[in-house]
Amino acid sequence: MPSAPGLPYWRLAGYYFFYFAYVGAFSPYFGLYLQSLGLSAWDIGLLMTQSQLMRLFAPALWGWFADRSGKRLTVVRWTSAVAVLGFCGFFVAERFAALMAAMIAMAFFWSAALPLVESLTFDHLKGEAGRYSRIRMWGSVGFIVAVAGGGALLDRMSVSAVVPLVAAILAGIAALAFTLPEAHGGQRHASAPGGLRGVLAQSRVRALLAACFFMSATHGALYVFYSIYLSDYGYSKALVGGMWCLGVAAEIAVFYFMARLMRRYGLRQILLASLAAAVLRFLLIGWGIGSLPVLVLAQLLHGITFGAFHAAAIAAINRWFPGRTQARGQALYSSLSFGAGGLVGGMISGYLWDTIGPAWVYTLSAGFAVIGWLLAARWVREDEPAPVAAAV
Repeated sequence: MPSAPGLPYWRLAGYYFFYFAYVGAFSPYFGLYLQSLGLSAWDIGLLMTQSQLMRLFAPALWGWFADRSGKRLTVVRWTSAVAVLGFCGFFVAERFAALMAAMIAMAFFWSAALPLVESLTFDHLKGEAGRYSRIRMWGSVGFIVAVAGGGALLDRMSVSAVVPLVAAILAGIAALAFTLPEAHGGQRHASAPGGLRGVLAQSRVRALLAACFFMSATHGALYVFYSIYLSDYGYSKALVGGMWCLGVAAEIAVFYFMARLMRRYGLRQILLASLAAAVLRFLLIGWGIGSLPVLVLAQLLHGITFGAFHAAAIAAINRWFPGRTQARGQALYSSLSFGAGGLVGGMISGYLWDTIGPAWVYTLSAGFAVIGWLLAARWVREDEPAPVAAAV
């Protein structure tokens, strides 16, 4: 893979490494930092879901600007740099309003880059979508390094050390962004019959995007409260970090074999299996907090509920949004799943956490996965022809 002609494998892999290392340092530990400031669960939920809120509309905005200006890499580079500056507000912010301002500034610019880099990666791959997972798995490696390193660091230092740690990783994202080369002759320059309206007219596309929304909503309570959940029960920060690492190790294994799995089972079967596994996983998390083996099993299922689902979903987006619609398809996927779905899941979990309790919050998460499974089972098909519509 690294020696494939014309493929900037290590630069793309390095970008994914740092991008998801940020997620690995931020998602498990930043909520603990906010908790140390004396914020309520509702306030923590509001702050931690700003990334999802910004991903609801910012990717589409930046994707539109990149398409109109023809400066995709310029957008990736400079929004990554400004995200670092926005996050630096956390070095001085302690009150809720100041924390919210810093979070919004960082999230608005940080959320711009990934859909554009996904589009860039597929352009470099020149239609060989099965090879995507071998590049994307380096993001999972970065996540594990950040989670393991962050957990060890916070067991020895104050939880406030997470602020300079995350800032350093964001700086790494910006540095790697300036090394990425543009892809020439990629499929995004080809014509797209029917345009964006034609693609969105397909029931399979609408059902896929809706299923992605519910799968991300399913994971909302995990990303906002999982570390707090384990920590409050008495598990150490090192074990909390180890649980995150275990889940992402399973994800890496799935990414490594994903091309083979897609050839054998197809996108629809993988999506359905992933959603079914999510139902089981979040019931185990909710009601198995006192059993470490149960929690280990639940984390191993992350390889399916995130790894397999994401790889299958993004392959479908790449296949069903052809030509010039691909960048906007990636933006829609990011906005409706990680944006809208993550926002709804995180906000609901923050609102209900102290009232109905963690076990029932995670049961609700399993219910979101049931809805996604029903949508995918009914409407997601791999052979639906695209209707003709006016280009957008």
